[in-house]
Amino acid sequence: MSPMVLTQLATGLSVLAGAALVKQVMDHKPMAGPFPRCPTCNGSGRVTCFCSRWSDGDVGCNTCAGSGQRACSNCGGSGTGRPMPVRISARPPTTTARPY
Repeated sequence: MSPMVLTQLATGLSVLAGAALVKQVMDHKPMAGPFPRCPTCNGSGRVTCFCSRWSDGDVGCNTCAGSGQRACSNCGGSGTGRPMPVRISARPPTTTARPY
């Protein structure tokens, strides 16, 4: 074998080994950090849209923009079990005088 073929073979094998290593690390520790994967979407952040469940072959609606996938309602599309921050604003009830 020529040196060029050996170099290409070594490069290809190192790319495959690196990809396998990255996959193994990602399976054990997702990029989400310390939060667990969402059980509904398995960490992808996307689930099947309703339009594709009852469709007769055509897929697409405003929710999924034709992709057939929508954001997971359990994790809000983050892919983690982390709760979504929600801002709740509460105002004291206003009292108005009732005319008699």
